[in-house]
Amino acid sequence: MKRGRVRIEKIEVENFKNVKKGQISLKNNRKNYKSSILGIYGQNGSGKTALIDAIMLLKLALCGQGVPLQYADYIHVESEYARLKFDLSVEIPEMDTSYSAVYEFKLRKEQNDNNQNISESESFKSVVYDEILSCSYVRGEEKCRMAHIINTCSKEVFTPRNKYQELVGKDKSLVTDLQVAKRIALATSRSFIFSRELLTIIREKCTQPVYRELLEMLVDYGNFELFVINTQNNGLITMNALPVAFKYESENTGVVGNIMLPLDEAETIPKEAAELIEKIIPNMNLVLSQIVPGLTISMYNFGPQVLKNGNIGCRVQLMSKKNSKEIPLRYESEGIKKIVSILQLLIVVYNKPSITVAIDELDAGVFEYLLGELLRIISEKGKGQLIFTSHNLRPLETLDRGFIAFTTTNPENRYIRMINVKENNNLRDFYYRDIVLGEQSEVVYEPTNNYEIALAFREAGEM
Repeated sequence: MKRGRVRIEKIEVENFKNVKKGQISLKNNRKNYKSSILGIYGQNGSGKTALIDAIMLLKLALCGQGVPLQYADYIHVESEYARLKFDLSVEIPEMDTSYSAVYEFKLRKEQNDNNQNISESESFKSVVYDEILSCSYVRGEEKCRMAHIINTCSKEVFTPRNKYQELVGKDKSLVTDLQVAKRIALATSRSFIFSRELLTIIREKCTQPVYRELLEMLVDYGNFELFVINTQNNGLITMNALPVAFKYESENTGVVGNIMLPLDEAETIPKEAAELIEKIIPNMNLVLSQIVPGLTISMYNFGPQVLKNGNIGCRVQLMSKKNSKEIPLRYESEGIKKIVSILQLLIVVYNKPSITVAIDELDAGVFEYLLGELLRIISEKGKGQLIFTSHNLRPLETLDRGFIAFTTTNPENRYIRMINVKENNNLRDFYYRDIVLGEQSEVVYEPTNNYEIALAFREAGEM
C-alpha cells in the first residue's frame, strides 16, 4: 500500500436533517499548521451532528457498506433527497503526485420491493445514487484540470465515455456485468463507484494508473484511516459497555477497528482481540497517566475459555489503578470511560498525518479545562485531522480561531466562521457578545425569553 495522506477539505450538505443548505471549509487559512482541526459550535438542533452524520455517510460509501435506513430518515421533511459533497486532498509523496478530488452523491428513501413478509418498518431502504467523482492532479511536470472521472447520473454505466474506456476498457461484454452491479448497489444501499464489482474491473482493466491510484487511496482512507465516533458511543458507556476505537501499527502488521467490552462483568473475547488490547494499553497508559495524574488501566486475564464457535478465547476484565489500588473500570466516572474509549484515536491523530477522526460531543463527561488543553496540544503539535462538536466553550479560548466554525439559525446557510474578530479578542467572549448583539451576517442563536420559560414551567406544574 502506498503511503500517502487523504484529508477532507470542504463539506457541502443539502436537505439533510435540519440543514437545507450548508457548507464549511475545514482549512485554517490564518496559519499553516500540520494538524487540521475543526470544532463546530452552536445552539441545540442547529446542525452540528448533521455534519458528523455526513462524514459517517462518506465512510460507509468509501467502504462499500450499505447505508442503514436511519440515514434516509434524516432527509429533510420538505425534500425528496439529500445531497452531500466532499472536497478531498490526496497526496502520494513517493509518486510525486497530489490530487484534488470531489465526491458527491444523493440519498433518498425508497420502497423496498426485494423482500416479502416483512414488517412495515422494514419495507423501506436507503438509496445512494447520482454519484460523481471528479479530480485534478499534479504528477511531476504533468498536470490535469478538474474533470469528472465517473458520473453515474445517466442510464449508461457511467460517463464520460472516454473515462469509461480508460477505466474499464472497450470490452462490450463488461457492460452487462457493470449494469447489473450498478443495480445491485442501488438495491443494497451501497455506493456503485466504490463497490467491489466496479473496483475489481478497474484494477484489472484500467489504462490510467493515476485514476486507479486515486480510487485505491480513497478506499484505504475509508477503511483504515477515517473514524467516526457518534453519540451512540456515549450511550453505550452509560450502559457499561466500552467501545474502544483503535488503529495499531507494529513493524510487521497493522490493525484497525472497534472492540466492544462489557464492563458489568468479565467477558470472553477472541484470543486475538485480547492480545491486541494488551499491546495498545501500554501506549494508552503513557498518555492517560498524564491526563489523569497517576491513573492507568490494565486488563485482567482470567484464562482461556472456549467460544461458541469452538475457537479459544480469553475471559478478561478491564481494571483501573490509582494510588496503588486496583478496581474494575466500571466504577470509574463516565468521563474517564469516555477518555479511555477514544484515547487511542487521539494518539494516532497526534502522530499520523493520514488519520481523520470525527467525534460528536467530544466534551461529554470531560472536564472543561482538560478538554481545552488536549485540543490545544493536538492543534499545535499534532499531525492528523480532528473534527468535533462540543457545547463546552473552553476550546474557544485555547484553539486558533481558524479552527472554529459556528452554526446559525438560518437553515439555508447553516455554517459560518466569525468575521471581524481581532487578534486580542477572546473568541468565547466574542461569541457570547454576538449571541446578544447579533453582529455577524447570520444569527447564531435564536433568542429565548426567561420570563416565558419560567411561566411555561409554572403552567406545566399546574396541569
